[in-house]
Amino acid sequence: MQRGWQVILLPLIATAFALPAMAQQPAAAPAAAPVAAPKPKPKPAPKPAAEKPAAAEKPAEKPAAKPVAAGAQPRLLGQYADWGAYTASPGGKKVCFAISKPKSAETNPPNRPRNPVYMFISTRPADKVTNEVSIIIGYPFKPGSEASAQIGSTTFALYTQQDGAWIKNAAEEAQMVDALRGGDTAIIKGVSAKGTQTTDSYDLKGVSQALDRVAQECK
Repeated sequence: MQRGWQVILLPLIATAFALPAMAQQPAAAPAAAPVAAPKPKPKPAPKPAAEKPAAAEKPAEKPAAKPVAAGAQPRLLGQYADWGAYTASPGGKKVCFAISKPKSAETNPPNRPRNPVYMFISTRPADKVTNEVSIIIGYPFKPGSEASAQIGSTTFALYTQQDGAWIKNAAEEAQMVDALRGGDTAIIKGVSAKGTQTTDSYDLKGVSQALDRVAQECK
C-alpha cells in the first residue's frame, strides 16, 4: 500500500469507528484518530511578558482535529460480527474497506501504551487495487523489522513502515485473503522501535460477508 493512501484512509477509519455500529462492539482500543505519519513539532511560541504568576497559567488546549473532508465521510454498508464494511470517496475517488479491531491485544512488557490497533482490507477501483490487507499496530515498528500474520497453520511475512504492516510477498496477498475468509483467528506479531513485542488476535467471523459487501459496492 502506498503510504499516501494510508494517510488518506486513516481519518476515514477513525471516523468509521465513531459510528454507532462500530461503537457497540467491544473494542480493544479507544475510538481515537490514530497518527498516520509523524507530524513536525510546532515551534514553541515566544513567552509573553509574565505579569501573572506561572502557577496561574493554564496549559494550552490541543487544537481540535480537522474534520473529514466533504464527500469523504465514510458510510456504513453493513456490520458483520466484528467486521464493518464501509465506503467513502476521498478526493472524489471511491474506496471501500472492511475493518476490525483485535479481540485481544497483548504487549511484552505488559501494559505498554499504544494508539488504536486494527486491520483493514481496502479496495480502490480507480487504482485497480482489490482486497489490499493493511495492519495498523499502534506504535512505530522497529526500523527494518518484519511482522507476521498467522492464520490457521499458515504464517505470512509482513514488511513494516512506521506504524503499518503489509504482505511482504505481493503474490501471496490473494492467498492471505482466502486464509482470512476461511480462518477463525488471525494473530499479528510485531516489535516496536523500543523493543516491545506485541501479539494481537483478530476474530475472523464476519470477514467474508464484509468483503463480499465491499466487492459489491466497489466493482
